[in-house]
Amino acid sequence: MIVKDRSTGRSKNENEASVKAPNAMLMAMEARAPWEWGSAMAAWPMLRMLNIWPKSPDAHTHHVIVYPGLAATDLSTQPLRAFLRDMGYHVHGWYQGRNKGPGRGVLERLEEQLVAVQRDAGSKLSLIGWSLGGVYARELAKTHPKSVQQVITLGTPFAQSPKATNAWRIYEMLSGETVPDEMRLRELASAPPVPTTSIYSKSDGVVAWQASIQAPSAKNKRIENIEVFASHFGIGANPAAWYAVADRLARATGDNAAEAWQPFTVPSSARFLFGK
Repeated sequence: MIVKDRSTGRSKNENEASVKAPNAMLMAMEARAPWEWGSAMAAWPMLRMLNIWPKSPDAHTHHVIVYPGLAATDLSTQPLRAFLRDMGYHVHGWYQGRNKGPGRGVLERLEEQLVAVQRDAGSKLSLIGWSLGGVYARELAKTHPKSVQQVITLGTPFAQSPKATNAWRIYEMLSGETVPDEMRLRELASAPPVPTTSIYSKSDGVVAWQASIQAPSAKNKRIENIEVFASHFGIGANPAAWYAVADRLARATGDNAAEAWQPFTVPSSARFLFGK
């Protein structure tokens, strides 16, 4: 069913109209983020004992770029990048200071970085993005599919209206741009043509979890959504999210990675991380 947005006069799907930004209780729960950062540091040695370390020698030549969220810098992704380096990957930040949105030549510089790293590596890269950084990763994979091995996003809003987040006003203030229109939203929601994993949390206090759900695609069967229990500000330093990221990377390196891709499953040894 199609309904009309009273504030804009635009028509939109009823499901999209019903998805609202996380409520005040979920926003208050974002205060747990510092404990998630601490738990990731404490869980690091334990994660090393689980079966997620790459077994293929190709992993040690595999390059990964990690993009921060809105208003964040590379400092926010430093723990995750250090963890991935510990696994043997060549890991890059985005190196553009604070993420103020896609204006001011940001996307052009991201494309230049992707092309340069892929050229120097001589093989495809994996792209990981936290929140808005995940939108960059997805869009780069759409425009440069031959350079991207896979995309992994963390709490990234791409499937609903920007009003399904509590950050859209900050986005407009920092970027100097209005939120995307309906046509652009449809483009953002379409899946990249490479293996794509969306890691999301139903207790996210910034992004409605429905906005992070990748719909099935007839053009790409290698897409999945993985639920973890995390805050938005802590999902990039959440032990369960780290496990999922590590598992996806370990199983998606090498020349035949795309063909060998399999959906994520939680082994018995890691169920405690996912509350199962």
